[in-house]
Amino acid sequence: MTKRPQPSRITIGGREAVALPVAEYEQLLASRRQTGGQSARIRALSEQARRTERMMSDLERLIAAAPGAAEGAEDDAESLRRAVAELLRSHRERAS
Repeated sequence: MTKRPQPSRITIGGREAVALPVAEYEQLLASRRQTGGQSARIRALSEQARRTERMMSDLERLIAAAPGAAEGAEDDAESLRRAVAELLRSHRERAS
């Protein structure tokens, strides 16, 4: 098994530091920037997942509270369709 290369350790003003070649230092900075960007995307996706979960819960409650869809109950179905459409619209507006 290959050992990872160990950076050179130096002491500056009584504090231990690590000496890196310029190329490695630039690579380290690039990795930090990528990680920061990925963290921001993860936070955004996490918030979107929470909003979607809330919307699904609201939708589930709306459907559970709807009158039964019996034969010939087209008014009830239309009412439920409008309520679902309004719920989705309100969630989209909050997300914007």
